[in-house]
Amino acid sequence: MEIKKLFIPGPTYVHPDVLAKMATPPIGHRTAEASALQRGISEKLQQLMYTTNKIVLSTSSGTGLMEGAIRSLTQKKAIVFSVGAFGKRWWELARLNGIEADLHEEEPGHPTMPETVEHYLKTGQYDVVTVTHNETSTGIQNPIESIAEVVSKYPDVIWLVDTVSSLGGVKVEVDRLGIDVCISSSQKALALPPGLALASISPKAEERLKAIGPRGYYLDLGTLVKYVDEKDYQYSCTPSIAHMFALDFQLDRILKEGLENRFIRHVEMAEYMINWASHFYRVFPQPGFESMTVTCIENTRKTDIGALNKSLRERGMLISNGYGSLKDKTFRIGHMGDLTLEDMEALTEAMEEILGLN
Repeated sequence: MEIKKLFIPGPTYVHPDVLAKMATPPIGHRTAEASALQRGISEKLQQLMYTTNKIVLSTSSGTGLMEGAIRSLTQKKAIVFSVGAFGKRWWELARLNGIEADLHEEEPGHPTMPETVEHYLKTGQYDVVTVTHNETSTGIQNPIESIAEVVSKYPDVIWLVDTVSSLGGVKVEVDRLGIDVCISSSQKALALPPGLALASISPKAEERLKAIGPRGYYLDLGTLVKYVDEKDYQYSCTPSIAHMFALDFQLDRILKEGLENRFIRHVEMAEYMINWASHFYRVFPQPGFESMTVTCIENTRKTDIGALNKSLRERGMLISNGYGSLKDKTFRIGHMGDLTLEDMEALTEAMEEILGLN
C-alpha cells in the first residue's frame, strides 16, 4: 500500500500542494526571475529564523552546509558537542577536511549542558563551537537558550548550530541567541522533499570568511555569500529551481498558519507522543530535554519494529527504528512539518490495535 503519512524523523510528509509546486516549469538560474525567487525566499526565511542575517541556499542535504561551515570558518580549532550520531558528524566532517577539532560526547540520552560548553571555551583553544539543537538519533532537544548565554561571553568564537530537524517546528531566534551560522534543510520540519539546505550567516561569520578566504568551491560559504552580494541573490552553481519554487510556496503556507500557531501545534504533538510513550514504553531522553519534533522511545516491550512497520504500511503509515547502536533498543516517531495532532492520534490508535496495547 502507498505510504500516505510518514512518521519518521525525515524525510517527512509533504502536502500535495507543495509537491505540485515541484512541477513548476524551470526558469533560467541567471535571470532576474531567479534572483527575485531567491530574494523572496531569503526574506521569508529571515522571518522564520527571527534574523536580519544573510541567507544562503545549497542544493545539498543539511550535511553539505555543515561541512562547508566547519571547513570555511575554523582558523584555530573547533569544539564539537555531540548528543548523538548527527552531532558527531560535525567532528567527522572536520577530520575528513583536515580541520583540527575536538569532540565531546554525552552519555546516550543526555543533553549538552552550558557548563560543559563553558569548560571548553574558557581554555581559549577554540574559535568555532558546534551544537546540535535537535538530535533525531536520540530525540534530544538541547538547551540552546542557556548555551547561548555561555557562548556570548566569547566574542571571538563562531557558533554553528544544526537546526536541521527543528527549524520550522520550534522557535529559533537566531539574532537574540547570537547564532553565527544556523543551518537547516528541506526534508524535516519545513516539510519539503529532501535536496535543499539553507543557512543564516552573521556579519561576524562573514568577516571570518573574508579573513580565511575560499576553502573549496561548491560548499564554500564565502562563495555562497559572494553570489548573494555580487550576483543579486543567485546561487554559485545550478540550483534545484524546483525546490526553490516549493520552498517559496511552503514558506507562504507557514507564515499564513502563523509562526506561534505552528510552534504550538508541534508542542501539542510532542506532548501527546511523550505521554503515550511514557504510558506504554519509556521515553529515551533525560526528562526536560525531549525533542518537540521526534520522540525517541525506549523499546521496553521488545517490540519487533520491522513487523510493526509491516502492519503500519498496510494502513499507509511508517515509523522508524532506532538509529545506529540504538536500533531495536529504541524506536522513533516523527511529529513535525505538516502533520497534525489528529494524525498522531490515528497513528497511536493503529499501533495500539496492532500490538494489542490497552
